[in-house]
Amino acid sequence: MKQVTKISVDELKDMAKRMYAPIVKAVVDVNNGCVVIDAEMHVDEEQYQLEQGSQQVDLWGINLHPHEYGTDNFIEYDSMINIRPSQNNPSRSVHDEKIRQRVDEIIAGVVYE
Repeated sequence: MKQVTKISVDELKDMAKRMYAPIVKAVVDVNNGCVVIDAEMHVDEEQYQLEQGSQQVDLWGINLHPHEYGTDNFIEYDSMINIRPSQNNPSRSVHDEKIRQRVDEIIAGVVYE
């Protein structure tokens, strides 16, 4: 697990090889733009971010599909940490379009070819 400011698609592909599916799990702090990747569970990345001072309401779990880079399937909004009825998010997906857009912007600034 590590915090990244920049990472290549090739590095993500190497990380994905260690997972059960061809994905890399990540948690994004939509307030400060911090991205933590490469853990077996989103909750571990979430805990790391909380220990670094992030607020729970700003943390959202995603899966990156490196082989889908450049397509709408690159980012998958699916994580148990996203279930937050108190934030009007009752499922594993991310329902708020503004949060999705912010995650997209952050990931676009971090991942490169």
